[in-house]
Amino acid sequence: MESLHYLFMKTNAVFSRRVLGEVSKIGLTAGQPKVLDFLSGCPEADQKTIAARCEIEPATVGSILLRMEKAGLILRRQREGNRRSLYVSLTDKGRAAARSVEEIFRRAEAPVAEALTGEELEQLKSLLARTCAALEGKTEEGGGSRG
Repeated sequence: MESLHYLFMKTNAVFSRRVLGEVSKIGLTAGQPKVLDFLSGCPEADQKTIAARCEIEPATVGSILLRMEKAGLILRRQREGNRRSLYVSLTDKGRAAARSVEEIFRRAEAPVAEALTGEELEQLKSLLARTCAALEGKTEEGGGSRG
């Protein structure tokens, strides 16, 4: 069997190619699908929060948001009493693009969902969440079960 690091890298590369190939057909570039996905579940967020939640460098998220604003996908505005931060929300066009991205993600995940039982899929998601937490140096609250 391949090494763990190789399997992480290969899985990410295959999934990313699959998603980016499809989102490019609707005019989106790298980084934008993650931002649309995040904002679709959040009415408004500041740039710092978007960068953190989407795992994008703060300097990079600024250029991604600028392109999205020019494309009419998002609005950036200041809140009254807070002139230092810009708050980002989806436009109607952005919400439509987010629905398209959600469908692209669903289609990209479908082969995995079809290859695994429901129980295996839930186990995979749990293992990936624990793996991510471990790589980030976080521990499970309450110790959690390892079985």
